[in-house]
Amino acid sequence: MERIFTKGTAFVDSQGRERIFNGVNLCDKGWYDENRQRQHVYKYDEKMFRTLAEKGFNIVRLGMTWEAIEPQPGKYNDEYIEAIRGMLDMCEKYGLYAYLDMHQDLYSFFDEGIGDGAPIWACLSNGHKPKKTKIVWAEGYFWGKAVHACFDNFWANKEYQGKGLLDYFADMWTYLANKLGDHPALFGFDMLNEPFPGSDGGRVFKKLIAGLIKATLTDKRIKKGKLIKDALKLDIPAILDQYNGGVLRDVARNAEELIAKFDKERYTPFLNKTAAAIRKETDNGIMFIDNCYYSNLSIPCMAGPITYGDKVEEYTCFAPHGYDFMVDTPLYKHASSSRTDAIFGEHENTQNRLGIPVIVGEWGGYSEGNEWYPHIHHLLRFFDDRKWSNTYWAFHEGLIGDPLMDELNRPYPRAVTGEIIAYRHDRKENSFTLSYNQEKEYEGETVIYLPAQPSNVECDGEYEIKPLEYGGVELCIKTTVGKHEIKATY
Repeated sequence: MERIFTKGTAFVDSQGRERIFNGVNLCDKGWYDENRQRQHVYKYDEKMFRTLAEKGFNIVRLGMTWEAIEPQPGKYNDEYIEAIRGMLDMCEKYGLYAYLDMHQDLYSFFDEGIGDGAPIWACLSNGHKPKKTKIVWAEGYFWGKAVHACFDNFWANKEYQGKGLLDYFADMWTYLANKLGDHPALFGFDMLNEPFPGSDGGRVFKKLIAGLIKATLTDKRIKKGKLIKDALKLDIPAILDQYNGGVLRDVARNAEELIAKFDKERYTPFLNKTAAAIRKETDNGIMFIDNCYYSNLSIPCMAGPITYGDKVEEYTCFAPHGYDFMVDTPLYKHASSSRTDAIFGEHENTQNRLGIPVIVGEWGGYSEGNEWYPHIHHLLRFFDDRKWSNTYWAFHEGLIGDPLMDELNRPYPRAVTGEIIAYRHDRKENSFTLSYNQEKEYEGETVIYLPAQPSNVECDGEYEIKPLEYGGVELCIKTTVGKHEIKATY
């Protein structure tokens, strides 16, 4: 597999071709066996990797946890790390890249059935006891003193058995990079999923609630009479529709200062420290800047760039997340594209500030039926318009054979001999268009993935249609210096 680098706001391969990646999340958060013993074994088999290849994916976000890798201080679970290697081997076999995601939700109190992420010995909660979720899974972020204290102590590098938590975390990544850093399928390192500010996160929540109340009472975009009528009818979709992207963005502004402080004073130094630890062992792979949990709500991410010593990390990308309020509920068919536009619009501003490529780390969701598919289509078009790669949240065994997989199985440019101007998938006419500028001759070709054999191809170069072993085809086009327009109908 060709090694992937970054150049400006693009991913490129060793030939200099611009690359786009279309993928999914595969995440092991751990589970309990019949004896209530915590287990960490990837349940993904070869059939699943073959299915991903059949559906046209070329990358996965491979989630794991600190708890699974370092169950005891300084003692690493080599058996588990070899299981990760096995996942990377399957990725290589089926032509998939993978980036390693150190996942967490609510820091971690797995023995209490609360979260996932940190091992129990690293949960320094200052005596506070975690409380189980009553309404939504993220409650611990909003008012959980135990979750807040654990994050505060993590960011402060509080010592456990004479060593700081951040130091343990960096050494864990060093060990993992030593074991897996040279794997051909390795794409990069997502050092911590959705970092959370700790106690300041509770203050952010209060500011957001205050901003929401103020908007409800004073914002002229919200029709008070209709809001009352909808509330009396318990029409939740109609109520939330009034809180469109513009309102969401204005509410989020109340907490910008706190998140900017966290991103600059806590998260960026963490990225610098952890990236330096990984680079001790490998120069392979791209360093990922994730966004704070609250930046999923259109609060700007102010992290980065990644530096260590006097060096700016050469290969970095931004991996934002974003979901609508309705995600993973029966109401997802009412998801608001206006709100997700506000969220990802702020992520675009972050990309412009940093000048690096984007791979959307988490997006999407799931619900019964197909009424929510237009929202998925809208998000994919939003990403395509900005040349963003993506990994959908999340793949699980139940999606094999699900109609959703056919919605995600779509054409995209896998490799382009030049700089992409634009590309577009038209679902109504089953067509794909691509335009790009080519400034030099390439040994390789432009490669477009298509989910089916094309009935018509319009281009100014020689082309070949190559059926893929596991499904779909690659349209391979040899072009020379100049501007090129390609259209394939299938």
